[in-house]
Amino acid sequence: MRIVPLLAALPAIVAAAHATPAPPTVPCDEIILHTKFPYRGYRLVLGAVSVPPAYLAQVVPTGQRPWAYWRKAGLVVRAGGPPVTISVPRAWRRRAAITWGNSTPIVPSLRLTGCDRGRNVGHAYAGGFYLRSPSACLPLIFRVGSRTATVRFGLGRRCVSPAAAP
Repeated sequence: MRIVPLLAALPAIVAAAHATPAPPTVPCDEIILHTKFPYRGYRLVLGAVSVPPAYLAQVVPTGQRPWAYWRKAGLVVRAGGPPVTISVPRAWRRRAAITWGNSTPIVPSLRLTGCDRGRNVGHAYAGGFYLRSPSACLPLIFRVGSRTATVRFGLGRRCVSPAAAP
C-alpha cells in the first residue's frame, strides 16, 4: 500500500532529477565598457545583443584540461533591454563552453541582463569561448523572451554554410 504513493510521485522525482539548473546571471557591475549599440563590426542578434564576427582566427592553448583552447571575444548587450540567455547546445557541451563577465566560471549557459536604461547604449562584457580542440564551428543559442536564434562562430576555422558544401 505504501508503494502506490511513491509510484504516483515518481514522475515528479524523475523530472526533478533531470531539471537543468538556472544559468548564472552575470551581474551589472561586471560591465567593462558603455558603448554605442549596436556595436560596430559585430552581428546583431534578436535586437538585444551584438556578438563577434562569424570568423575568429586566433585560438590559443590554455595549458589546462579539459578546456585546452581559448578564444577571447567580448559581446555587447543593449542597455535596458530584456535579459539574454546564451547557451551551448547540449550536443556540444563536451566540446565547448563559454564565459562572459569577470567572475562567471566556464559554463554551458549564462544570462546577461540589460541593466540600466539608455537609448542606443550597450554594455560590453569581457569573455569568450573554451574548446577541447584547436578549432570549431560552434553554434550558440541566444534566447530573448520567447525568441531564439542560433548563431555560429568559426573559432580557428571558418564555418562552411550548408548551401556551399558539395
